[in-house]
Amino acid sequence: MSTETVKIARLGAQGHGIAEGEKGPVYVPHALPGETVAIARNGNHGTLISIAETSPDRAVPHCRHFDPERDACGGCSLQHLADTPYRAFKRELVVEALKSRGLTPEVGELVAAHPGERRRAVFSARRTEKDFLLGFNRAETNHIISINECPIAAPGIMARLDAIRAVGQVLATGSDIFRITVLETLSGLDLAADGLRPLSDRQRRAVTETVLGLRGIARVSVDGEIVIEPQKPLIDFGGVKVSPPPGAFTQATKPAEDAMAALVIGHVGKAKRVLDLFAGSGTFSLRLARTAKVHAVEGEEKPLKALDHAARNTQGLKPVTIEKRDLFRRPMIPQELKNYDAVVFDPPRAGAEAQVKELARSGVKAIAAVSCNPVTLARDLRILVDGGYRIRSVTPIDQFLWSPHVEAVALLEK
Repeated sequence: MSTETVKIARLGAQGHGIAEGEKGPVYVPHALPGETVAIARNGNHGTLISIAETSPDRAVPHCRHFDPERDACGGCSLQHLADTPYRAFKRELVVEALKSRGLTPEVGELVAAHPGERRRAVFSARRTEKDFLLGFNRAETNHIISINECPIAAPGIMARLDAIRAVGQVLATGSDIFRITVLETLSGLDLAADGLRPLSDRQRRAVTETVLGLRGIARVSVDGEIVIEPQKPLIDFGGVKVSPPPGAFTQATKPAEDAMAALVIGHVGKAKRVLDLFAGSGTFSLRLARTAKVHAVEGEEKPLKALDHAARNTQGLKPVTIEKRDLFRRPMIPQELKNYDAVVFDPPRAGAEAQVKELARSGVKAIAAVSCNPVTLARDLRILVDGGYRIRSVTPIDQFLWSPHVEAVALLEK
């Protein structure tokens, strides 16, 4: 490891400052373009020591746990960047990903995220000899920074940190690190733990007694198995109440989910028959069913059952049918796709390459593509464009505040 002074040229895709060295780029977390910084260098990684020349885009971090000079929480990586350049950076991630595939559609302004909006947070937890740690890992390590505040998380989660800790302490076995995914629902917090050894009967009783002595905990599950459920957790998909299975995927913030849904519905809303691929628990299906017949396809059974139960128990919806299907191995083919006026797809980070190749061969008039990964989105859009689709618009959406992650919704027509 050596100490040297470097000039930061630009931000990389992970939000790290990049200096151009004689042997290639050097990545410096917490440094900004235009800054001259002293670093401790290890290969192509630099640890920030001090700043000799400060960027005008540098901002005062919002959280005391974001401190690069000490033990910093790794939950955020861009709190030191002012709002305007931060939003431009996020939009540019989408623009550059599209350009890399030869695509130059209209890319809208970023739909911004704000503090206190995150309804879902994934905490790391561990019992130590002296204490119980609950927080987020220091960047690129397994070292847990136990937190007392988190400006991105919903106030309802932060107000119940002590309750989450109390449940975590009862769940903990030995000193192994495990995770607690916390989802704020209409009926209380849904706590889903994973990475634990099987619970003993004594632990189960202790979890039950602990939760019954607390307020605001709707459910506790371990590795998908419900331990106690005082109230069924409920989330609202456009006026339809859904109880998602333990640990199921949900959009991290409701404002971002609503923004995505508005774009999707605005594009395919006049369709009479809509196909929702990678449908999850019904984020888009149940909203679309207000005006269209919907066929929801999902690879996991439990979210699909939650969607189906909500559709069957909500008045005023058009028919919603469901299908359990692995779209990576068995995508919908043109013969099946011809039955639909519009298609919505919202795949995992890997994208939907196999399905998109079949869509490109179809005659579906309108497609809405929702993505959490600009790189795989660009790949999939390139396939659709080559198949005769035109991109009407792409809208970047932020719901992972002060991180390098950005969502996007692309609207296409044949």
